[in-house]
Amino acid sequence: MTGIKIAGTGSYLPEFELTNELLETIVETNDEWITSRTGIKSRRTADGETNLFMSTASCKSAIENAGIDKKDIAAVICATFTNDYYTPSVACLLQRDLGLNEGTLAFDLNAACSGFLYGMHTAYSLLRNTPDKYALVVGTDLVSNVLDYTDRSTCILFGDGSGAAVIGLDKDSPYYFTPGSIGNDTSLYCPSNVTPNNPFRKNKRKSSAPFIFMEGSEVFKFAVESIKKCISQTLAAAGVAIGEIDHFVLHQANGRIIATAAKRLGAPIEKFFMNIGKYGNTSAASIPIALAEMNQNGMFRRGDKVVACAFGGGLTYGASYFTF
Repeated sequence: MTGIKIAGTGSYLPEFELTNELLETIVETNDEWITSRTGIKSRRTADGETNLFMSTASCKSAIENAGIDKKDIAAVICATFTNDYYTPSVACLLQRDLGLNEGTLAFDLNAACSGFLYGMHTAYSLLRNTPDKYALVVGTDLVSNVLDYTDRSTCILFGDGSGAAVIGLDKDSPYYFTPGSIGNDTSLYCPSNVTPNNPFRKNKRKSSAPFIFMEGSEVFKFAVESIKKCISQTLAAAGVAIGEIDHFVLHQANGRIIATAAKRLGAPIEKFFMNIGKYGNTSAASIPIALAEMNQNGMFRRGDKVVACAFGGGLTYGASYFTF
């Protein structure tokens, strides 16, 4: 089958480092409590950077790493739930700021933390009609804009960042993807910040504070169950055994989730990349930031078998199998 190749990767993390010690000054918590429950020591938060600024930087890095001509990019797909605007999309503004062709297909998608993998599969589907072109897939979220910093259950978890990948087709590479969605607006959600102002409405809708809410224990259970299910289904479709995988790149939501998933899959924890301690949960940016860091550090060898898996609000989940 014709699969995908990742031609280049890039990332951007804001400069400001919000450590556990700094969080101790604004909310009742401490470094030991956070680290033991999440594996997070610090996270990056924007201090003036916009979502567009971050995503432009990560995309430029990915294009440079790929060494391709920008005119060969047929699509820009941006996975985010924290756009700077309701419209225009981040992707449309990336087309402008990156100097891409006017004919470039550009749009955002929202699958929360699963967004990058959904975007990668969308790119794969689109490129089958233009196999000689590339797609630029970016996962980017400015989560600090929707955090309640008095809520210890969420403000300790999330960080800001952006990651991008240049995706192309390769007839000699495998690609399998298993998606999933479970409609749920109670376990993990972020209300809209729109306050209706229509004077003709008889039924006035009260607006909720636009902050992330998460029921931690429910999300933990959903995460570990969905990880095992979709990875097992993906590898069964590919005819590949767990032991053959060189790298597991999971959404960096919680160190305990990753450790539990590794145990349930029967795979050595050493094969599971983790950078959550430095960056926290960066939502849709999590997996592409990890791929960029691994690539930059020379962790991939040509032909390495990779499983990427994510889960997030929606509830959404998905697992991809490909070679680097």
